[in-house]
Amino acid sequence: MGKSGLKGITFQNAMNDKGKINIKCTQCGYIPASGSIEYCCPICGGIFDFEQIFEYHPSSEWGDQPGIWRFWGSFGLTRDLTAVSLGEGNTPLVWDQVRKKKVAFKLDFLNPTGSYKDRGTTVLISRLLWLGVKYAIEDSSGNAGASFAAYCSRAGIHGKVYVPDYASGPKRAQIEAYGSEIVPVPGPRSNASEAVQAEADGGSVYASHAYQPYVLPGYATAAYEIYEQLGCLPGSVLVPVGQGSFLLGIGRGFEALLRRKVLGEMPQMIGVQSQACAPLWAAFQNDDPGITGVEEGVTLAEGIRIGKPLRSAQVLDMVKSSGGWITAVRENKILPAMKDLASRGFYVEPTSAVVWPALLNDFDQLREPVVVVLTGSGLKFEAGS
Repeated sequence: MGKSGLKGITFQNAMNDKGKINIKCTQCGYIPASGSIEYCCPICGGIFDFEQIFEYHPSSEWGDQPGIWRFWGSFGLTRDLTAVSLGEGNTPLVWDQVRKKKVAFKLDFLNPTGSYKDRGTTVLISRLLWLGVKYAIEDSSGNAGASFAAYCSRAGIHGKVYVPDYASGPKRAQIEAYGSEIVPVPGPRSNASEAVQAEADGGSVYASHAYQPYVLPGYATAAYEIYEQLGCLPGSVLVPVGQGSFLLGIGRGFEALLRRKVLGEMPQMIGVQSQACAPLWAAFQNDDPGITGVEEGVTLAEGIRIGKPLRSAQVLDMVKSSGGWITAVRENKILPAMKDLASRGFYVEPTSAVVWPALLNDFDQLREPVVVVLTGSGLKFEAGS
């Protein structure tokens, strides 16, 4: 069906070349061929990112589409592509009072598979289907794997997910329920990444939520929705960060809005990590983007237990240029934060709950209106894990 390459496989599509998305290696400038699904640069091993800037195309300009696909014109995809959708997006923005001020909570844990990952997965899997992919692999601590498995099932793509063996039972059960193979890998999160890359380098399509840049325009739709729901740009936005791709995508979405001449200024982008595994926080605190990795300490916030984020430079640039910052919360604050949020009606997993102590700690520094993004459902959390 295609020709195998060093870092992926290239498919010859019988349709046309309109599905080309302009991406290039961030290190050496290599531009992959149209129809390529390489997960990283075959020349230098660098990651791919978009050449063009994101654009905000509201639904009125693109027709009536479900969920985030009303922003189809923002994705840079061919119009003859079939959207693999489960109705992702349009998640509620709910106001609550915190210390006598109004704070808006973006409930992205109410996406179809229980996490924000669906925003990116729908775009990535739609592209894979257009390319004729029949089998794909992914690695994940849970949420990305569940999202990948669900959309693969929807698209008729056979999926396999490598997971760290500490991944919570509900997340693993969810992946298997959607029909994907699951491969538990002992040791730290990075071991699962190494295992999946070994298969990818043998020719399998690696639909990585970390490496593949196609998820980023999907993540940007959260910014568009927040703007439309608020009726203005927010003053600050708090987001849990592991790889940091969601924060990066949201930030680019706000940049696209500003280029669209939306009134206001760039919101402060605040990334939140667990102190047990906080490479972005360490780099920000030391003003040293060269700090690209730390030991993966044990944390309940398993979804952001990433010792070496792939897009750390871009994430840090986004945070700094917005006037924001990276913060880290102590492990003993995470479970109480989960309970505090639940008492307000927001049942989220520990990974998502890290934003609550960060909100309280930095409350007086945040520009209003404040938006807190809740990323993963508490139904995925296994008590005692």
